[in-house]
Amino acid sequence: MAEKKFTVLENEWIPLTDGRQLAARMWMPCSTRNSPAPAILEYLPYRKRDGTAARDEATYPAFAEAGYVGVRVDISGTGESDGDFDDEYSPRELEDACIVIDWIANQNWCNGNVGMMGISWGGFNSLQVAALQAPALKAVISIGSTVDRYNDDIHYKNGCLLSSNFNWSSVMLCYASRPPDPELVGERWKEMWLHRLNSQPFPLETWLQHQRKNDYWMHGSISENYNSVTIPALVISGWADGYLNAPPAAAANLGSHCKAINGPWIHKYPHFAWPKPRMDFLGEAINWWDCWLKNIDNKVKSLPAYRAYITENVKPSLRREHDPGRWVGEPEWPSPSINMRQFYLAENRQLLDVAAETEEASLCSPLDCGIACGEIFTLKPESEMPGDQRLDDAGSLVFDTASLQEPVEILGRPRLRLKISVDRPLANIAVRLNDIHPGGVVNRVSWGVLNLAHRHGNEHPEPMTPGRTESVEIELNECGYRFLPGHKIRIALSTSYWPMILPPPELVTAKITLGSETSVSLPVRAGGDQIKLDEPDNPNPLPVYKTHQAAQSRRWVERDLQTGETQYQVIDDTGEEEMPEHGLRTRHYHRECWSIKTDNPLSCQASSQYVSWMRRGDWSIKTESKSSLSCDAENYYIEATVTAYESDAQVNQRHWNKTIMRDLM
Repeated sequence: MAEKKFTVLENEWIPLTDGRQLAARMWMPCSTRNSPAPAILEYLPYRKRDGTAARDEATYPAFAEAGYVGVRVDISGTGESDGDFDDEYSPRELEDACIVIDWIANQNWCNGNVGMMGISWGGFNSLQVAALQAPALKAVISIGSTVDRYNDDIHYKNGCLLSSNFNWSSVMLCYASRPPDPELVGERWKEMWLHRLNSQPFPLETWLQHQRKNDYWMHGSISENYNSVTIPALVISGWADGYLNAPPAAAANLGSHCKAINGPWIHKYPHFAWPKPRMDFLGEAINWWDCWLKNIDNKVKSLPAYRAYITENVKPSLRREHDPGRWVGEPEWPSPSINMRQFYLAENRQLLDVAAETEEASLCSPLDCGIACGEIFTLKPESEMPGDQRLDDAGSLVFDTASLQEPVEILGRPRLRLKISVDRPLANIAVRLNDIHPGGVVNRVSWGVLNLAHRHGNEHPEPMTPGRTESVEIELNECGYRFLPGHKIRIALSTSYWPMILPPPELVTAKITLGSETSVSLPVRAGGDQIKLDEPDNPNPLPVYKTHQAAQSRRWVERDLQTGETQYQVIDDTGEEEMPEHGLRTRHYHRECWSIKTDNPLSCQASSQYVSWMRRGDWSIKTESKSSLSCDAENYYIEATVTAYESDAQVNQRHWNKTIMRDLM
């Protein structure tokens, strides 16, 4: 058996200036005994001991064998780390990260060069810490992240309130309520646990108090000052991920030392993500670190500014195993070879190359239009991805091209220009770019939403004047797609997109003026080119843990034909798994329900239950969060309870009950 090239340190303490200690799991190359090495930091609230253990073990051993120290740190108040958890990307979180980077750089096993990386939370704070210009931080890799916290996270999108704002609050209530592992922190585990339970915030209370773009959201949004990021950044996401806009935005604004990739993937690391093809992320990352942390000339600097997977002929299915398509590379971004091609919305539901005569079309979507929307960020390549769009197109205004005679390949952000009036001061508009297959199946290629009160910007919204026609623009999400001959391109408009976005206070009827001033612009490229991206050698890098209870996942819709109520239901149960090295067993259960009556926006409500179990031998704990959301015309009403149990005996409970005024939503 070959000798291992690294050792794993299960828990190391990193001291902070105020006396707190953050907990780290480390992968240490054996070569550091004689020669210091660069280090890679990943900094999360998701618990190194159990929460991210599997994916860490699919990543950091490869880095260690390539000569990098892997340092996986729990954010304050989470995992085994001391202190309080306060909020996502808080000033204290980012300041602590800078202290951690300085500590790493000054250890005798480190040569002073530090990289930072992560997906989602860790991808966000990697870019945010880069903007703070910590001296030892030399490069970052950011996956599934954002440059604009207001418009491209889970909270709001162009002034529309996202349902994931509620969902993620419930998740974090439960995640942040779990104790440290007694095996690592000793007898003080319960004191730490009770402190967490009585100091943790109710995140939805904070997030719902900032309904327009303000300083709260500008903090941590590098789009407010791209020049603050002066180090190389590799920014990666996937078309099936809600964070797909960050890579091209970074490539366009962070200079030549930024490289961007969008693949076909959900919200997972690219070496084990779905749909396939996967990317050899470990090889890509090691090349990146070698270039910027070891100063090796390996052609990383000459990579295309933006590499993207152009999908084609994608059909929604019960499980998306593989998306057909090919990889392309744009040497610079924005690309001078991409041109905006206009299609005009016309009478008889036509999408035409030339403007037709002016007509008017009315639209009042049922409030449950949107049930085929999928999730903002997908963790499974199944029902969390958008379904057949015929379900939602039935409640929408749709405009179709004739069957295409030639392929139309796009890469970038489609833009819709609308001439519109509404009969209420507050209204939402959703737009979907769809691919109609021969035979009728409809695949969603891209989508965008706009709270019309935010038509002039997100900082100072103003209501519409009912009956007054205005011109507005809606920018859809980034996409890379090839519409094939025989297919049709569809634009679908709706006044609802539930449960993805929450409705305004009143039922809305919109009037769309068709003709020369209502059109969609598609970013068209010639096509025909192709590059190669290596796939991973190991198609299943995640370790398999012992399973004591099987996982289950369900997602379904119920309609009550008597009351007119639609319910969108979710159950996710991870099952119970056992960590092999230390015997900790964990399980997470999530139940969520959204409901709405098709003609009453004030009937919109949600409930969520999230339960986490941890046990080893005679020791066992359970934490449970329950949350609810309802509304009237003036306010949102939110409640939450977190209950903690030790060996089935309740040891703590906290309850929140808040009323938050609606701010032009």
